[in-house]
Amino acid sequence: MRAITGIWRWRHNPLRRPTDRLEAWVALAAALLIAVGATTVGRLTGQAADEALQQAVRTQHQQRHLVWATVDRLVSRAPLDPDPETSSQRDAHRRAIARWTAWDHSEHLGQISTPRPVDPGDHLRIWTDGHGRVVPRPMDMSTARTHAVLAGLGSAAAIGGLVEGGRRLIVWRLMVRRFRRWDQAWERAGQDWGRADAGG
Repeated sequence: MRAITGIWRWRHNPLRRPTDRLEAWVALAAALLIAVGATTVGRLTGQAADEALQQAVRTQHQQRHLVWATVDRLVSRAPLDPDPETSSQRDAHRRAIARWTAWDHSEHLGQISTPRPVDPGDHLRIWTDGHGRVVPRPMDMSTARTHAVLAGLGSAAAIGGLVEGGRRLIVWRLMVRRFRRWDQAWERAGQDWGRADAGG
């Protein structure tokens, strides 16, 4: 809005310099690029990220399976970090050796991380791939959508930042040019500008 009022204000002003008008046009162009360009890029990026992530979610849900595992023995009952002040909730998880039957009916024995304290003989649900290897839980649709929205917002902010950075660079160059012209005008006016006996 300031860009539009700036152009209108300088339209017939006798003190208007060419750089003033150019600066107002640059501000208007930057505002339009941010309003239209950045939002369009953000929307397109978000849509592309959403499609890719939703496909990844579908693939993960097809390839990962929830199976029952039976705890055979505990690896350690102590947190991974012995200092209780620095140990995180993640470190408090226990490690256990467990047995499970994979989706392809193969038997497996391996180390797993348990979300709660367990004892030998306890049963847990774990995620495995088609070959019975333990894998992370698949991403859900809402998490994928959140990541897509963040990608769109991030790309829109990046484009907006680039446009604003370009506008500031152009305005800075205009100011440098303006100051050079002022210096040249003062040099042409001579050293005795403003003295009472100048020109007399």
